[in-house]
Amino acid sequence: MLIGELAERAGTSTRTLRYYETRGLVRPRRSANGYRIYDEAELRVVHEIRALLAVGFDLDDIRPFVACLRAGNSSGDVCPDSVAVLRRKLAEVDDYLDRLGTVRRQLHDQLASAIAHREKTCLRTRNRPD
Repeated sequence: MLIGELAERAGTSTRTLRYYETRGLVRPRRSANGYRIYDEAELRVVHEIRALLAVGFDLDDIRPFVACLRAGNSSGDVCPDSVAVLRRKLAEVDDYLDRLGTVRRQLHDQLASAIAHREKTCLRTRNRPD
């Protein structure tokens, strides 16, 4: 298939496909007249790339998944290098969630303190003799 058809079937743009090609992730053949020709395997690769990008992976993280698919595996996440990236990414997400939990607790405490202070101030204002 030509680049336009691949872009349409993959739900992306031809510009994006050319970018993936410059990064070594997508491999077209060239026709005699220089057109990029893609086979069905490249469609699977592009779907894998897009799915991984959607959950926060960068293109360098995606390389092992593409290599795993190119090695003939039915999924890009079954190879040891892909599993290592998944483990690292999961650890990053867990760390981020821990930090977000800390921020959430701090904001909750700050809000509770602000509300308590406001209520005290309002009570003093209401109880003041005129």
